[in-house]
Amino acid sequence: MKKLLIAGVTSGSGKTSVTLGLLAALHRRLTVQPYKVGPDYVDTKFHTRITGRASRNLDNFLVPNPAALNYLFTAQTDDVDLGLIEGVMGLYDGLGTDKDAYSTASVAKQLDVPVVLVLNARATSTSAAAMVQGFQNFDPAVALKGVIINNVMSENHYQLVKGAIARYVPDVKVLGYLPHDASISLPSRQLGLVPDDELPQVDEKIARLGELIDQHVDLDALEALATEVKDPTPQPYRLPQVPCRVGIAQDEAFNFYYHDNLALLEQCGMTLVPFSPLTDQALPAVDALYLGGGYPEEFAQQLSENVAMRQAIQAFSQANRPIYAECGGLMYLGSALKTAAATYPMVGIFPGVSEMTPRLKRFGYCQATAVQETLLAAKGQRLVGHEFHHSTFAPTADLKPVFTMQKVRDGQVVDEWAGGYQVRNTYAGYLHAHFYQSQAVIDRFVTHLGADAHVTR
Repeated sequence: MKKLLIAGVTSGSGKTSVTLGLLAALHRRLTVQPYKVGPDYVDTKFHTRITGRASRNLDNFLVPNPAALNYLFTAQTDDVDLGLIEGVMGLYDGLGTDKDAYSTASVAKQLDVPVVLVLNARATSTSAAAMVQGFQNFDPAVALKGVIINNVMSENHYQLVKGAIARYVPDVKVLGYLPHDASISLPSRQLGLVPDDELPQVDEKIARLGELIDQHVDLDALEALATEVKDPTPQPYRLPQVPCRVGIAQDEAFNFYYHDNLALLEQCGMTLVPFSPLTDQALPAVDALYLGGGYPEEFAQQLSENVAMRQAIQAFSQANRPIYAECGGLMYLGSALKTAAATYPMVGIFPGVSEMTPRLKRFGYCQATAVQETLLAAKGQRLVGHEFHHSTFAPTADLKPVFTMQKVRDGQVVDEWAGGYQVRNTYAGYLHAHFYQSQAVIDRFVTHLGADAHVTR
């Protein structure tokens, strides 16, 4: 497998549009494995839609073990021609001011991947060369090899930008451009792009991006910049074998899962059984439940009106069966969900109300320390994870949080709070965790998820 990374000068530079267009164009000639730097769930769904291969997250905060991240990059790629990685934010943007603190650049260096920079050329020409030169010189250890120009207004505009970069930064190849075209813009929501399965004419937009990339980007030159992956990294962890059946909430309301988390459960002998809290009237025959994040607020009325499913999940919890829920899952398992339209009854395992807020309430990487035994962590165990939500959960006085949370930036604790809840064998919290972060997390979570397996298999 060869490897290449698409990075942006800033957030909003157009790297996602360029990446989607590249995936659509390259998929017609190569077997492409897509990746996304960072904790994003939505961009990966677009990648998967285009290539037919599950896109995978590469995040060296969520997966701090270098051997584990290297393994996730190279695993199951024997049939792959090109691993194409989409960056996050700007190339050097991460946690705090350290350019190597979980930035796209830090992942590019860790995995030794050549970088193609996407630059938004709106209202600029020769100054584009200064930006490219600055990005190249800022960290010479980053292998910045090419540039794709986005938001180009005309062929003449492109030639001005290309000529300036060729003149002042001759060792960075200008590969082509994506013209300005309002018809291919993709709408956003609070977590980034609106999910692919909610967008009308999404396939037509992606096809158009692919056509534009085919017409205006030198794909042969782009492929020539990619370098070969050296020997694949072996699995760094011992995976416990816990045969059981796990129900996975999978529908329009719940669909935020890291592919490698689900693959890990399967490698541990678990059978994943999808179900829909929106439309199913009963739970499948399973030993445990896993409810990921998503947009339950967009489907609050439908979730509330499916009383049979709410009662089934409540009964599952009351029987002391394991349930693990993240973010949107917490909102669903609480007593009620309050939106601008109304307050809707929810499952009621956790006494408390979730309420949508007009502004982002929590964003970014964090550390969590368990103050009691939980499904996810033993008392005193520290986890890393990610929170990003436009809601709050207000528990009743008798429901106590099970984690103390910290946000650490540039070596300083900049925020502290409490979060995560456990009732019986049901855990839910806003924290999104990657199971590959440590052997301890895998051992704890997997064994507890299947500890009481008794469904006939």
